[in-house]
Amino acid sequence: MRELLDAVLEAHGGLERWRRFSRAEATIVTGGEFWGMKGLVQDADPRRMTVALHEEWASVQPFGASDQKTDFTPGRIAIEKLDGQVVAERADPREMFAGHEIDTPWGPLHRAYFNGYALWTYLTTPFLLAMPGFSVTEIDPVEEDGERWAVLQARFPAQIASHSSVQEFYFGPDHLLRRHDYRVDVAGGFAGVQYVHDIVEADGVRLPSRRRAYRADADGTVSFDQLMVGIDLSDIHFR
Repeated sequence: MRELLDAVLEAHGGLERWRRFSRAEATIVTGGEFWGMKGLVQDADPRRMTVALHEEWASVQPFGASDQKTDFTPGRIAIEKLDGQVVAERADPREMFAGHEIDTPWGPLHRAYFNGYALWTYLTTPFLLAMPGFSVTEIDPVEEDGERWAVLQARFPAQIASHSSVQEFYFGPDHLLRRHDYRVDVAGGFAGVQYVHDIVEADGVRLPSRRRAYRADADGTVSFDQLMVGIDLSDIHFR
């Protein structure tokens, strides 16, 4: 496992390089059917996402209004004015999702929390696997898209908020990310399968610039006719 993880980290820019940076920023455009299932309106406007790299924090702006942004940590979600004035907030935000199913309506704080942990996870992959508390195991490879993909299964530590406590990351022969599987616990635990495309290099770090997430049924069959979430990233910088 360690040999595979080391190769994966090196292919994405190297752990030494990663540790020189403290934050990542990217412009995101989001779409897909998931938002409508939650009673939310999703536009195609670009937003600026910022995440910390060595602790779980994220913020996106604008959010809800041109002068508003989010402030996310696992223990608190807030919507704030750009000057820091709090518009709405919730401590212990995971509790907001108790009893939720895939079509349970969401409000702004639900959406802000989901956005925060999801984009933090995506923008720190695969380097988050080397963070303290993560348990990583190599499991059986798969054949897909004419390639043999190695698979790392990660158990997330309790203090990290994400889709689910166990997730799978698939890597091609070049050790670059191809696919990411998880269960969306905040929406009834449905299985998500996310394919990634168009690897770009930003400040020496390599990461996908397009992500497309679909549902999977109990036997793992992916429903490609229903795009749940699509995310396009551009103007990515590490600092």
